[in-house]
This record gives sequence, C-alpha cells and structure tokens, in this order.
Amino acid sequence: MSGGLIVFVCTGNVCRSPMAEYLLRAYPGLDAGWDVCSAGLAATFGVPASHEAVDVMREKEIDISLHSSRPFGAELVKAASIVVVMTRDHMNMMELFYPDAVHKVRLIKSFDPQARGEDLRDPIGMSHDVYRGIRNEIERALPGLVASLENGVG
Repeated sequence: MSGGLIVFVCTGNVCRSPMAEYLLRAYPGLDAGWDVCSAGLAATFGVPASHEAVDVMREKEIDISLHSSRPFGAELVKAASIVVVMTRDHMNMMELFYPDAVHKVRLIKSFDPQARGEDLRDPIGMSHDVYRGIRNEIERALPGLVASLENGVG
C-alpha cells in the first residue's frame, strides 16, 4: 500500500497522538503518499499541545506548537486507512462505537516487537522526563508501523 490516511488517536489529542503524528510526518522512511493526522476520543476542538509535549518534540527539532486538538469521529473513521490507538481502552472504545472499523484499528506498541503490545500511558500532568520517555516509545514503534504500511496493513 503506498498511500492513504493514518490517524493517531489518544484521549485528549494534546500529548501522545500529536507527538506520534509529527514524529511520523518527520520519519524518513514514510512514503510521500501517506497523509497523517491525529484526534482524541474525548477531545474538543482547538486545544494546543501540552507545553511538555511541545518542549520534548522541540528537542528533536520538530515543532508542534501550532497543533490544535480535534475530536475523533465518524468522518475520520471512514477516511482512515489505519487508526493507531495508544491503549487497549482506546481499542475497546473503537470496538464499541465503530464496530465496522475494527479491522483498521491497531495498538501503537504492537508495532514495537520489544513492547509486546503494552499500553502507551498518558503523560498529562507529568514531568518532561515522562514525556521524553513516551516520545521515545513512539519512536521505537515507527519502523514497525512503516514496514506494516509498506506491506499493506491498514
């Protein structure tokens, strides 16, 4: 598969999913045919990324300061080639609210062979070190995600 829409989903769309979105956009192995966005299952429109997320992404020379949250909904489900969630709870919510799209949903850490499909915890309200760790966990999943996209997963 050489293109489509990848949607990263977390709870509020201010920490994990925007970091994942921008890290994947900057990933050198991603085919140019892929569009990437993020949303939150409990998000509202227009909330900026957390200061900690902005700071730890800036360490990678990636600017997410203009990120603006948005809720995940039916239009993104329909448009998405793959929906990448952060936790099993997110996965369960997808199964409940979007049962016809379950085949599109993947847990982010399932792409990291060392993570064994664990949850990517929510860093909201935590220290920069915790955010840095979450960013690094996302980065470890990207090679597997990109390889899966190249092999037609999604």
